[in-house]
Amino acid sequence: MDTSPKKRKADPEPRHDARSKRVKGKKQWTMPRKEAADARGIQPGDVGIWATCAMNKEAKSVADLRDLFQEYASKLYGDSQAGKAAENGDTDEDEGDIEAEIKKELDCIRKPSADPLFTSVKMSTQCLMFFKTRHPVEPVSFVRSICHDAADGVEQTRCRFVKRLTPITAIDRASEKGLDDVAQQVLAPHFHGPDQVGRKFAIRTSIRNNKEFTRDNVIKRVAVAVGPGHKVDLKSYDLLILVEIYQNICGMSVVGSDFDKLKRYNLAELNDPAEDASEGGAKSK
Repeated sequence: MDTSPKKRKADPEPRHDARSKRVKGKKQWTMPRKEAADARGIQPGDVGIWATCAMNKEAKSVADLRDLFQEYASKLYGDSQAGKAAENGDTDEDEGDIEAEIKKELDCIRKPSADPLFTSVKMSTQCLMFFKTRHPVEPVSFVRSICHDAADGVEQTRCRFVKRLTPITAIDRASEKGLDDVAQQVLAPHFHGPDQVGRKFAIRTSIRNNKEFTRDNVIKRVAVAVGPGHKVDLKSYDLLILVEIYQNICGMSVVGSDFDKLKRYNLAELNDPAEDASEGGAKSK
């Protein structure tokens, strides 16, 4: 019998595949998931609709708004356009579902479709959503139509977690130049024509996750862009200028004098006026 100790087999040499060589060599840069999502998010030149919702109801609200927007696209622009309105953007519903993501990509490859009318963009801020839109959707008139129907009692129960809708006519980078360029583009049709003199206007701003701008600075720059011959009137305005700044982008739109009457385009308040009235009464007390 052989009583000599058995020799231990040598451990296999580590594999040096292309991936490990890349690791040992020059470090390969990869974009973090959040930054990658932002990179394909809101960009200068986009047009769309901001929306807010109840806490932890973002995914449900995105789905509800998608259905509501498709319904109104059919109503306002015809069934042929509404058929293209199926939203194919990122939503919170399929976050983390790898199989769903793969299936979505394969479906897009097999059956290329036209750009949708509405594409949701994931936000890193709670209770906040954004839908990119394309022609023929005009965000201001589109949102106003939805809110006007809600004020007239048209039932929109599917959007019970949705709060405010804010249409955006133009978007640029959140810089002084970007703000000035957006203001010039958005305000010119309303204030700079020969027949558009002596208009009363007000400016309302919303600044989220941005430390470069202050409310006063934004209002001053936008007021300068409005130009001479017009008057500021915070209560009885003819036109209201909405300025939305979020992280590194800024957007703007001009809405009509019925904005406050339509509860600042807040679907929750329009769909439940009794609750709104009770809140108002409590505040007055």
